[in-house]
Amino acid sequence: MAEHGLSAVLAQGVAAEPHRPWPRRRVSGEGWSRAVELLARGACTLVSLWSDGAEVHLALLDEKAGSLAVVSVAAAQGRFPSVGRSFPPAARLERALHDLYGLVPEDAADSRPWLDHGRWGLRAPLGARSPAPEAAATDYPFLAAEGDSLHQVPVGPVHAGIIEPGHFRFTANGEAVVRLEARLGYVHKGTEALMRGADAARAARLAGRVSGDSTVAYALAFSRAVEAAAGAEIPARAVWLRALLAELERVANHLGDIGAICNDAAFAMIHAHCGILREEVLRASADCFGHRLMTDCIVPGGVAVDLEPEGAERLHGLVRLVRRRFPAVVTLYDDAASLQDRTVGTGILKPELARQFGCGGYIGRASGRDFDTRRHLPYPPYDRLRFVLPARKDGDVNARIWVRVREVEQSLALVEQILADLPAGAIQAPLPPLAAEGAALVESFRGDVFVWVRTARDGSIERCHLRDPSWFQWPVLEAVIEGNIVADFPLCNKSFNCSYSGHDL
Repeated sequence: MAEHGLSAVLAQGVAAEPHRPWPRRRVSGEGWSRAVELLARGACTLVSLWSDGAEVHLALLDEKAGSLAVVSVAAAQGRFPSVGRSFPPAARLERALHDLYGLVPEDAADSRPWLDHGRWGLRAPLGARSPAPEAAATDYPFLAAEGDSLHQVPVGPVHAGIIEPGHFRFTANGEAVVRLEARLGYVHKGTEALMRGADAARAARLAGRVSGDSTVAYALAFSRAVEAAAGAEIPARAVWLRALLAELERVANHLGDIGAICNDAAFAMIHAHCGILREEVLRASADCFGHRLMTDCIVPGGVAVDLEPEGAERLHGLVRLVRRRFPAVVTLYDDAASLQDRTVGTGILKPELARQFGCGGYIGRASGRDFDTRRHLPYPPYDRLRFVLPARKDGDVNARIWVRVREVEQSLALVEQILADLPAGAIQAPLPPLAAEGAALVESFRGDVFVWVRTARDGSIERCHLRDPSWFQWPVLEAVIEGNIVADFPLCNKSFNCSYSGHDL
């Protein structure tokens, strides 16, 4: 790290121990401001911003050094220095923090509620929990846009088809989008409150339900955070089985996304082919692990289900089948000029914006930010596996499709490597109860999932914070659609495929 970078901020802080595997330092207001300055000038990437009621925590990633750290500042009199004022990607996390804990970010640029829609009957449910009257659904003040011949198009929160709720307010000049502003929070479940006091097994089940399409990634991130807090080692076979589950989840979701994007451009044939291939992955997962989405297969201390020899053969057969059929689907996409006309040059995310918001997954890698936790902060067994990170710089819908295509190919190769090197032995180990803190960053199909936990002496969960990659992807979607036509929003939106539930917690 640079001499005046994150290491200097940490050096002036007071250690909060035990906190594993990365350091946490309590800093003064000056130290907090220096950490925010690192974000503002692009020297660090924002991982997350959260609170436990007494302190506010900021997780920072130094991508060049490949290191992560947490800095904390006291929330004196329920206030803390705003991060979002100097660094816009933190603004929505700050607003959510105020809704949940009642803590006030000083001099914040945006003080509107975010998760709180006035339906909880409480203010600050994780803090003071004071009664609050219900607010009207129309009370939310959307940002104004000025200009000639502008009109608004409200969409949602209820959408056609099977999709989670979210409201999108378009301001347009004719068909061209001048501004898009989203309102989310409709599927807030109170996950962090439900985790308080839960044992690790119960909390892992809750984590796996934050976003159903990423249930493996969330269970893995939560389990790794709890294991880090406990300082525990898990059996080698469990480590490799976890990676196998994660790659199967990645393949299934990418196949589904590729088809869905093409379907939003009225090319249903690719959607049908990808749907069939995705179904093959889900059926193989159910045959091998007892659940199509592999929910609750990863638990603190290891995995809940082993892979039998016939299951390994089943997965070898799955890899052969997808490799045989998928290239023809890719060729179909590549040869369809009318489809390319819809995807090439549409919804361009500029590389500098992707870097500023720390966009992960296919969104970041399609716009020049080739960050992947499996490679840059490797956790076992990815430190022993060979794979290539597909990346592009054009940043449009087409680029996001091609990154997914190449990631499917890489994940199939990873499945083969894992099956070839899968060690024998136990699949679970007990976790010693310990009062400690732990954190984990895990690569989901959508990008990096961050989990922070504080455990009590009996091993139960005192506090837990979970951050979905969509927190940093929803805001840039608003920027991506500007200048495009309203009719291209479904295409751009599907190419992002942000999670509503993961964001809303």
